[in-house]
Amino acid sequence: MDLGLPGDDAPRRRQVRDWLAEHPRPTGRQLAEVGYVAPHWAPPYGLSADPLTQLMIDEELRRAGVARPINPIGIGWAGPTLMYAGTEEQKDRWLWPLLSGEEFWCQLFSEPGAGSDLASLSTRAERDGDHWVVNGQKVWTSYAHVARWGILLARTDPGATKHMGISYFVCPMDAPGIEIRPLIDMTGEHAFNEVFFTDVRIPADHLVGPEHGGWDLAKVTLGNERVSLSGEGALWGMGPTADDLVDLVRTAGGAPDPTTRDRLVGVYVESQILRVLRLRMVSAVLAGRAPGAEASVRKAIADAHGQHIMGLARDLAGPYAMLAGTGPVGGWGPEGASTGDATWSQGFLFSPALTVGGGTAEVQRNIVAEKVLGLPRNP
Repeated sequence: MDLGLPGDDAPRRRQVRDWLAEHPRPTGRQLAEVGYVAPHWAPPYGLSADPLTQLMIDEELRRAGVARPINPIGIGWAGPTLMYAGTEEQKDRWLWPLLSGEEFWCQLFSEPGAGSDLASLSTRAERDGDHWVVNGQKVWTSYAHVARWGILLARTDPGATKHMGISYFVCPMDAPGIEIRPLIDMTGEHAFNEVFFTDVRIPADHLVGPEHGGWDLAKVTLGNERVSLSGEGALWGMGPTADDLVDLVRTAGGAPDPTTRDRLVGVYVESQILRVLRLRMVSAVLAGRAPGAEASVRKAIADAHGQHIMGLARDLAGPYAMLAGTGPVGGWGPEGASTGDATWSQGFLFSPALTVGGGTAEVQRNIVAEKVLGLPRNP
């Protein structure tokens, strides 16, 4: 598919190249101020760039070896919601350090009793003068232990129906009364956390959007989350791809048996389907159409695809799969076990999370059934 990106001599592309030549090692703040972190955002935080310009800027940053600041929840989910519903004061306070990566963000949504059915959350926020007082518990909060701010959903009208009594806050993660407990996953990493709130006081001006209007903003956040989690790598846009696995097997002399060849063909075909879906989403945006539920379609397929890649890599490693830091080229390959690369072994342990995080596979299929196929709502 030819997306018609600007050529090498196009003024837009030359402008980006000239800036990168003058700033070969730009800071996160410099990238934010020039509009290259989120070019599709409106000025002054972005360039109101059309999709073609966004893709062109991405290409030039890759060519120059320049990486954007790492702040996935802030840039990918919190930022768009603040752009959508935040006051000018809130935008000016939070968006610049968010874009530059100077202030890291987390997401305080899921609870022990409210995961897929997020609207059942029970964390309470009660108004007390110029503050909201929060009590409750969140769980599976990625990087809460290093975050400066969190986007928080809390119930502010317990008498309302579950979708109508929720408000959306920006929560300072160093506020008194917040306790963060680590959850170590089976990869051995500390990314997830439990977060407990005991009489945590949040300034009233940290409420985003209208009081009790948080559910609509949560849908904005979750819509951006599903797009963000549907990246090119097999692990939510990170890690290896099906092409990487096929290349490794090819280098090792080919698949050892017909069944493995069939499985390799299967993951490769899945990767091409996902590529086409991604291009369809880009084409929809280029044509001025919102991709809508296509993000859920792609995420539902991509998550299972990531598990298929990692499962096949594990099987290719043979008995070496029992060792950490072992790649998919196992005892059958001419080089023996491919050790020293923890990406594959760690990815296999991480892959079960793919069909849970960002909305379970079942939730994604419900969205597709109702929004695309027009089927009755799940009772």
